[in-house]
Amino acid sequence: MKERFLKYGGEQLEDHQLLELILFYALPQGDVNPLAHRLINRFGSLREVLDADPEELKQIAGISTHTAALLRLFPEVSARYQQTEAVSSATAICNAADAAEIFRSCFIGARVEKVYMISTDAKSKLLGCDLIAQGATDAVLMDSRKVVRTALSRNAFQVFLAHCHVSGIAIPSKADRQATARLQQALDLLGIQLADHLIFADGDYVSMLQSGMMDG
Repeated sequence: MKERFLKYGGEQLEDHQLLELILFYALPQGDVNPLAHRLINRFGSLREVLDADPEELKQIAGISTHTAALLRLFPEVSARYQQTEAVSSATAICNAADAAEIFRSCFIGARVEKVYMISTDAKSKLLGCDLIAQGATDAVLMDSRKVVRTALSRNAFQVFLAHCHVSGIAIPSKADRQATARLQQALDLLGIQLADHLIFADGDYVSMLQSGMMDG
């Protein structure tokens, strides 16, 4: 199976076979095929296995803390890889769609709400993408001081904010609208524009600017 993967890549392997290959590195002794099938049957797909909470994973016979950590490592590495690729290939961030190409990778496998911010200069050139905060499964504190401090350290002309809803619903809440208005006011005082605030859920997003939920 390793030879097939190295020669042809993952496209030649089914979900349970890729999972079996991963499990082999945590459990090199014995047949891990039955365990791979148990995990797929329990969680539904390879993606859901890799996104599963470690405590849930450890409820499956044969999954130790060591193995659960290895499985959870894959979405984290994937997110870091894709975020780095998106940032390095970005030319100009002019609107929500441009920002979403970078933000989307930031929330791969997220199990708690996270806030990220993109900073750009006056010509819309990307200056950086920073993690501002992370919280619980249903809330995160958007610290105005951290947003302002990060924007100033990047010498930003404008910023885009984004955070994820792990509930799977990307509709901005009342708290989201209030926090956005507070952050916009704080940035305005420094002459920095808040271009948009995007809410992500399961890879999709809602633009608060385009939805009329914030001032342009």
